[in-house]
Amino acid sequence: MTKKFSHEIEVRGHLIDSMILTKIFDVIMDLKGEFQVQEFKVGKQKKDESYAKLAIQGNSQEHLDKILEAVYREGATSKIQQEISLKPAAKNMVMPDDFYSTTNNHTEIFYKGKWIRVENMMMDKCIVVKNNRAFCTPIRDIKKGDMIIIGEKGIRVTPPERPREGVNLFQFMSSGSSSERPTQHIARKVAEDIYKIKKQGGKIVLVGGPAIVHTGASDSVASLIKAGYINAILAGNALAVHDIEYSTLGTSLGMNVQDGTLAVRGHRNHMQAINSVFKAGSILNMVKNKTLTKGIMYECVKNKVPFVLAGSLRDDGPLPDVITDMTVAQRRYKEIVKDAKLVIMVSTMLHSIATGNMLPADVKVIVVDISQPTVTKLMDRGTWQALGIVTDVGAFLPLVTQEIQKLAK
Repeated sequence: MTKKFSHEIEVRGHLIDSMILTKIFDVIMDLKGEFQVQEFKVGKQKKDESYAKLAIQGNSQEHLDKILEAVYREGATSKIQQEISLKPAAKNMVMPDDFYSTTNNHTEIFYKGKWIRVENMMMDKCIVVKNNRAFCTPIRDIKKGDMIIIGEKGIRVTPPERPREGVNLFQFMSSGSSSERPTQHIARKVAEDIYKIKKQGGKIVLVGGPAIVHTGASDSVASLIKAGYINAILAGNALAVHDIEYSTLGTSLGMNVQDGTLAVRGHRNHMQAINSVFKAGSILNMVKNKTLTKGIMYECVKNKVPFVLAGSLRDDGPLPDVITDMTVAQRRYKEIVKDAKLVIMVSTMLHSIATGNMLPADVKVIVVDISQPTVTKLMDRGTWQALGIVTDVGAFLPLVTQEIQKLAK
């Protein structure tokens, strides 16, 4: 292989069963490059890492650089290690033109002769280096003079490996999203994962939409909060309004949740629910004055489970607890998902996609929705680690709750 436009790379890890090497081969071939495997050592035991050294060739330096950029994002690093390049931000909220755009995978940078882990990992951000530390930073938080990584040199991305702790939900459902699987069995697997993470002290966050209430699953979610299996709630105005309407009036959008019939003058019930919160001043005050005595929001208040309600243009009200400044809401969401071990997204496409963009790739994500396109869209937007379950939320969540209760006995 000619040396003119070639470069040696290396990659370590569980290269075969996590398909890292296969992905690197595919990237090179898709970009019309060539490669030669110069060294390949396979781990002898299941916990042993493998190692490969490849020489990659392009048609020009520009072509080679494009290939290298792609393989670096799949976990490869340059054989001859180069330090990162830094450039200061010219002004607040402006990144240098050639800024490095992050993935949600574990990332390290080579700086001052050693590898440094990038903190607060998220996709579609830049990396700011300060005081020998590296931070994944959104554009709105960039300050003039911040030293920002440019280009692809000196960056090591490590894709998550396949779980090795035995058969669990994320192996059982390894083919993405589907509605053609036994619901009871899936519910049991989801329950086992929730129960295990809770037992290990892991943080579990629920991202929920109003269909949780409308389909009759709110009692199940409330019981999970009360039992300590949900540590935070991320939602919009609608989940809280539907929940308070159901908890105080027995309806959701004017429909009697228990039997599906329309309530007399039920069309005004969601506005009545909103009015009752304004009358009290907040959801917390409704609980204090005993106007609200059950439901999802009630259990959050009683059990000191934090919730963040992010507003939108279509909101009625919105409730006084809703954050209408999107920048503030985004920051609050990020605070909540920090250190989360499992995020369960239920029937809310926009909030799910937004939350998914804030998560590192090693956080387990379960997305449940009756709509296949909603589930697929979340994964297509970058949250590729998500497990998609296409099913009726109203039937599925009670099943999961029942299975958790069995495990807890």
